[in-house]
Amino acid sequence: MKKRVILGMSGGVDSSVSALLLKEAGYEVIGLFMKNWDEEDEYGVCTATEDAEDARRVASQLDIPFYTINFEKEYWNRVFTYFLDEYKQGRTPNPDVMCNQEIKFNAFLDYALKLEADYIAMGHYAQVEERDGKYYLLRGRDKNKDQSYFLSRIEQQALSKTIFPIGHLEKREVREMAEKNNLYTAKKKDSTGICFIGERDFDEFLDRYLLTKEGDIMDVEGNKLGKHTGLIHYTLGQRRGIGIGGIGTGEPWFVAGKNLKKNILYVAQGENHPALYSTSLIGESPSWILGEAPNMPLKCTAKFRYRQSDIPVMVDVLEDGNLHIKYDEPVKAVTPGQVAVLYKDEICLGGSIIKSIEPLEKKYEYLNDQKIITKFFISP
Repeated sequence: MKKRVILGMSGGVDSSVSALLLKEAGYEVIGLFMKNWDEEDEYGVCTATEDAEDARRVASQLDIPFYTINFEKEYWNRVFTYFLDEYKQGRTPNPDVMCNQEIKFNAFLDYALKLEADYIAMGHYAQVEERDGKYYLLRGRDKNKDQSYFLSRIEQQALSKTIFPIGHLEKREVREMAEKNNLYTAKKKDSTGICFIGERDFDEFLDRYLLTKEGDIMDVEGNKLGKHTGLIHYTLGQRRGIGIGGIGTGEPWFVAGKNLKKNILYVAQGENHPALYSTSLIGESPSWILGEAPNMPLKCTAKFRYRQSDIPVMVDVLEDGNLHIKYDEPVKAVTPGQVAVLYKDEICLGGSIIKSIEPLEKKYEYLNDQKIITKFFISP
């Protein structure tokens, strides 16, 4: 009897080739499109509708059943409100990580099991390996496309039921397979950005849901340089869009910190300014792929944002359960709200949400005072 696999089909080439490979491997494949967001873009087009139709065409080509499931409520409650709450605290969240944790490998998995699925599958560039009854998350073979960073908060139950059909392939090979088999999505451009924002202006989108207030831009020495349009529009290390070019030495300015209480945006001039660097971080809400923390202190590598090169670190657990992650060398623009993901060679160990950073120089500790939250609102 064939094993049943419920595949998350996004309407892109990766999940399309995943469907092809699963069918060729002899599984009973059912395609399922997750509708997480319902909104038209600036041209009056709902991209979710287009993507669902593309997925349906591929399912028809491969002669597999296809359905759409609505997770809009779950997405709003578990991912989008988290996204807004993080911005209200002056942080820069990663909703893709939370979407994987709460929707794709939680709500989707629960639904698939009700359909008596043996496994779920996703078109991620990552791999699962079982060793002595434990399930390990490994990087995808294509290092440029590896998506293990976004999967760092997945738990054992989900991994034990998950197949990543293209995890062992390069993106080039995936495209070639799609073209060879004349799949409808073979030449479709990869999606970019956050699903509920898409190609639209990011700042404009935030302004619809969060109240912004103009405030002062100051350099890290306390000199007033201009006005910002609202702290939610800026992230640590940001260079473009600050609006103070031509001041000072002529070198570019970078966001160095935010003070929510005083509504001040701090900037530093020069890409190697010490105010942009930190030596360690505190990570909250740690999550471990194997379900328990490895032996501490732990020497490993980390990524503090997607596609960042591995950074050698030393990790320890604090009395409150948070992680202290100390870097071997100072690192630029480590951003609260992002995810610190830990690796041991090819194995993704897990990660934690970056709560705070320790600046390279003590005198810059004041730059990120996020203790008082200004008044924001959420539009229903």
